[in-house]
Amino acid sequence: MSGFGNEFASEDPRCPGALPEGQNNPQVCPHGLYAEQLSGSAFTCPRSSNKRSWLYRILPSVRHKPFQPYKQSNLTHNWDEVEPDPNQVLWEKDRYFTLGDGSVIINGGLRTICGAGDVKSRNGIAIHIYTCNTSMIDRCLNNSDGDFLIVPQQGKLLILTEFGKILVEPKEICVIQQGMRFSVEVFGDSRGYVLEVFGVHFELPDLGPIGANGLANPRDFLTPVAWFEDRIVKGGYTVINKYQGRLFTSLQTFLPFNVAAWHGNYAPYKYNLDNFMVINCVAFDHADPSIFTVLTAKSLRPGVAIADFVIFPPRWGVANHTFRPPYYHRNCMSEFMGLIKGHYEAKEEGFQPGGGSLHSAMTPHGPDYECFEKASNAKLEPERVADGTMAFMFESSLSMAVTRWGAGDLQPSGQGILPLLGAPPQPLQPPPSESRK
Repeated sequence: MSGFGNEFASEDPRCPGALPEGQNNPQVCPHGLYAEQLSGSAFTCPRSSNKRSWLYRILPSVRHKPFQPYKQSNLTHNWDEVEPDPNQVLWEKDRYFTLGDGSVIINGGLRTICGAGDVKSRNGIAIHIYTCNTSMIDRCLNNSDGDFLIVPQQGKLLILTEFGKILVEPKEICVIQQGMRFSVEVFGDSRGYVLEVFGVHFELPDLGPIGANGLANPRDFLTPVAWFEDRIVKGGYTVINKYQGRLFTSLQTFLPFNVAAWHGNYAPYKYNLDNFMVINCVAFDHADPSIFTVLTAKSLRPGVAIADFVIFPPRWGVANHTFRPPYYHRNCMSEFMGLIKGHYEAKEEGFQPGGGSLHSAMTPHGPDYECFEKASNAKLEPERVADGTMAFMFESSLSMAVTRWGAGDLQPSGQGILPLLGAPPQPLQPPPSESRK
């Protein structure tokens, strides 16, 4: 089903008439199903931001054994593990993003690299990476802390949710919102990035003077149709609950994906990045990179985001009298860059698909020296930019901290962080005597 934030209604064709008529919670649901509401917002939120869906399931979610603590290794929301370090950071794919043997999304496959804020006060973000080659069998994850925005870089993911199935490939993204249970099947070595936001949900950015159309269009977002599996797991089905930054497990005898029908506006969704309508400068100078925003998670301050998801897709460069690559910059926001495929235009060496970089608040950053020299002397003609490439950015108004695992060792000083190479220092040359005259 297509659309962003729509009121959807879906039922599995194997169970016709599963949706009640005219009400949400009848005394007896069709087929003896249980009605269960999943709320993604407070009951009293304005109608425009109220998020909820009704699910009609074979057994209710409440039938589970008590939650018990679950051992976790590199998933954390402790932002004080490493001393603050404002330097630019580069994570090389081969050093930090290698695939382990027999790892799944949760069992060692999900690692926190940086973040900020607090899950208890419901304000903040975390950036994780995942590497896995084994599917989640008879287990699922439920994130009570926030939303997951999943960006595959290698390998397809078949994500089973209470709302239906979602197949996500590289150059597509998927959002699993707070409280939605999901399990992941993989088809070989898989790797990617996860942006987690606490307390708010992702929205489409306001378009302002752009007008009614452009950037990520609502009709290109896809939500799964209802699908259920009615199966009893004799050994017990494991529900892993991420709560206040920690993991807990609970056993139940049935699968959580037993929803025969549902309706509402709170559901998982996916989006193909190739559908992004690029807005760009056609005269001179740069438009700000905010024109590449796909999704935003707003803060309470107008125009300031807890997190923006921004992409840099293939496009035309035609600006005259302009240094066309990204300009040198100091920013009050934090910027985490990732690369899905190709070569990023401003850093062709060292920044490889599957790697990442972090530019902290007010830390200078920009293209490397080779890129500067090439672009400064290039003949300015219309040219294709970023063909065969898809880079992205998680940008936040919060000042993100690197985790111990992200720092690369156990030293509190953050040793192991690799600074990005900037332009080599060039001695200033005095102007010719004629110029001085």
